[in-house]
Amino acid sequence: MTNLSQSTIRVLLADDHVVVRAGIRQFLEQSPDIQVIAEASNGQEACELLEKNKPDVAVLDIQMPIMSGIEVTRWIRSNRLSIGILVLTAYDDEPFVQAVLQAGANGYVLKTAEPQEIVDAVKDVFHGKSVLDAALAQKLIAKLSGKTETNMVEALTERELQILTLTAKGFTNKAIGVQLSISDRTVQNHLANVFQKMNAESRTEAVMKAVSLGLISANIAENS
Repeated sequence: MTNLSQSTIRVLLADDHVVVRAGIRQFLEQSPDIQVIAEASNGQEACELLEKNKPDVAVLDIQMPIMSGIEVTRWIRSNRLSIGILVLTAYDDEPFVQAVLQAGANGYVLKTAEPQEIVDAVKDVFHGKSVLDAALAQKLIAKLSGKTETNMVEALTERELQILTLTAKGFTNKAIGVQLSISDRTVQNHLANVFQKMNAESRTEAVMKAVSLGLISANIAENS
């Protein structure tokens, strides 16, 4: 992009839904000091465009093909790119917030936020501030005032992670049992524990959360 003033905030937008990207771009660019210079439909494309264009701020969804927003965040930080990271997502679960912030993101805002709140979040991240969605902040404060939960990544045992990985590959309980030399009833019990720890109601939801948190590779789930 050329002819952008020095005060213009150059943004890369990554989301696998074209309509969502168009909507976000529209209200971001209503602010005269924000310019979306590139769009990505998956995590790998986002990394390539980030390296090529060196934007000021990356606005990332969590759940994307190939690489999740959390994985892209880790990639940005491991490559020491001087880019502010704002995660814009529909997920309000505490484990996602923890994983995103631990990966190095500067902000976490829900897609249900008002457009101006998202615009302000981009500007705050650009200026080096940390941003947390107001609704999420209230939720976390309420949780911290009560009983704290065990970190989900630490809570999963090695066996549970093995079973979750095989589940992502499309194995049935019986096939997993054969693979690990345990009964399918034991597999079922382990999965029940996984669902409880991950606050998931199905195999698909558990796998989706595990991919987004970097517990298992996105390629495993996609190739199942």
